[in-house]
Amino acid sequence: MKRLLLTCLFFSIASCGYQFEGGGYINKDVMRVAVKVLENNTSETGADVIFTNALIREILQKTDTKVVDEASATAVIEGTIKSVTFAALSRASAESVVERGISATMDLQMVNKDGEVIWSAINLSSNESYTTSQDKAADEGNKGTALEKIAARSAERIVSRMLSNF
Repeated sequence: MKRLLLTCLFFSIASCGYQFEGGGYINKDVMRVAVKVLENNTSETGADVIFTNALIREILQKTDTKVVDEASATAVIEGTIKSVTFAALSRASAESVVERGISATMDLQMVNKDGEVIWSAINLSSNESYTTSQDKAADEGNKGTALEKIAARSAERIVSRMLSNF
């Protein structure tokens, strides 16, 4: 009995006043949103899926908004990945790049059922660097990891802006 009381006391003290940051709906009128696969206007195959999945994951983790199919949604998020560019950041020689930078730019909008744009972001960009490798598979893996980091960072900024009604 004494053990049970101590356990209850511990949990009530430990949970007192602490909660996760975030929550709320991405827009006061949007409790259910559909996220269309982003249009990929780049030569980077799969960027559309990486960025779309990152956005869905961020909405689900950080808000109370439900991600649903378009027919059930009160709004739809759609957009375009306009560019994914690469630049040499450091070289070992004139022919050998040691580190590359990758940058992505996108446009997004949230449209309600009436077709009215209720939120948008134009030219949202993020960048990341990655170490190159002579091994093609390792180099592609490093590039993919950098692209996933950009997608996650972009999704975090997008959801934060939506929650702030920015």
